[in-house]
Amino acid sequence: MTTSLIRNANIFTPVDKGRPASGSKQGELRHIQKGAFVVQNGNISQIGPEKAILTGRSCPPKFDKEIDCQNRCVIPGFVDPHTHMCFAARREKEFDLRLSGTPYLEILAKGGGILSSVRAVRSASHDALAQTTRSHVLSAMRMGTTTLEIKSGYGLDNSSEIKMLEVIDRIGHETPLDVVPTFLGAHAIPEEYRHHQDAYVDRVIYEMLPAVKRQRVARYCDVFCETGAFSIPQARQILEAARALGLGLKLHADEVHDTGGAGLAAAMHADSADHLLASSIGNLKRMAQSGTIAVLLPATAYSLRKDYARARDMITINLPVSVATDCNPGSSYTESMPFVIGLAVLNMSMTPSEALVAATLNAAYAIGMPSKTGSLDVGKQADFLILDGESPTILAYHAGTSPVEAVYKKGMCVYEKNC
Repeated sequence: MTTSLIRNANIFTPVDKGRPASGSKQGELRHIQKGAFVVQNGNISQIGPEKAILTGRSCPPKFDKEIDCQNRCVIPGFVDPHTHMCFAARREKEFDLRLSGTPYLEILAKGGGILSSVRAVRSASHDALAQTTRSHVLSAMRMGTTTLEIKSGYGLDNSSEIKMLEVIDRIGHETPLDVVPTFLGAHAIPEEYRHHQDAYVDRVIYEMLPAVKRQRVARYCDVFCETGAFSIPQARQILEAARALGLGLKLHADEVHDTGGAGLAAAMHADSADHLLASSIGNLKRMAQSGTIAVLLPATAYSLRKDYARARDMITINLPVSVATDCNPGSSYTESMPFVIGLAVLNMSMTPSEALVAATLNAAYAIGMPSKTGSLDVGKQADFLILDGESPTILAYHAGTSPVEAVYKKGMCVYEKNC
């Protein structure tokens, strides 16, 4: 058994009380000045003031390795609970179209948007798709992400969706990060089903979901519930079928219009509902009552130049808030959780502490990983970051860069800025 001591650390960590943080607890952090923790076989076995940890051991204390944090800020690794990092081609031309004023739903109706990514993924080899996905994941890691979710959804047929999930699973084994795969076959109506939407819903339910279950890779099923995509009744059918097969539930909800997606997520007791820019306050309250977490995507609002989700209202009604990059080739091409945290603080009026909890503990709950990560607690993985700063405020304060000096996954250094 290998034992490491992480010492001389200015520790800031969320407080995991067995449930997502909400309301006045959304920004609750434990601060340990001159802190330390002991890592045994990748997990934290002790954490607290350095003096207490050292005097509580046999004298002289012996460790296989010691890491001196030089009194720098130490926080949990970021958990990114909503990404589309598995894609085959960028969409820079579409970005120009949006800048000129063309609405996204109009781009989608003309075969652009998600559908252009579908054509690229269908034609991409397994290795080519893996190479692109791996580059995104490692870029995220260098900016502090230690756990993330990746969705399929750019295949929209059985073989291509299975290919995407195979690649996502492969990346989880080939990189140091924990990767949570999500099946998003209901991301858009493919071109060949444009005039037969219900037939495609049937294909998702009766062909694709059983194949995904047999593959045993995806942990969640997600649906894009929006005007021009999937209706409330269609989304409910798909989610009910997914639940019957043992998959967790997520929902892209109310990104452009208030379709009632947040209310459906609450009724289905989904783990999360994501986007929520247009959700009614009534449905957001239903989410809070049902235990569904709000996953907000400020970089998407930034990229699309839309209003931001109402984080302060959600915190006021005790709805747990998480944040994610939504990394994708169309509407949010960023892997940077520090950038997302900065947007949450400066454009959604979250405090730095609330944003940190949103990017760690609540994000871990949103993807079913709170027993492993999201906070620095005994029994959890030693997933942590060393920052160039005095406190987590540096993440929003030092804009346009990453203050992440070093990234540790299960107690092992997987990135160091100056190496």
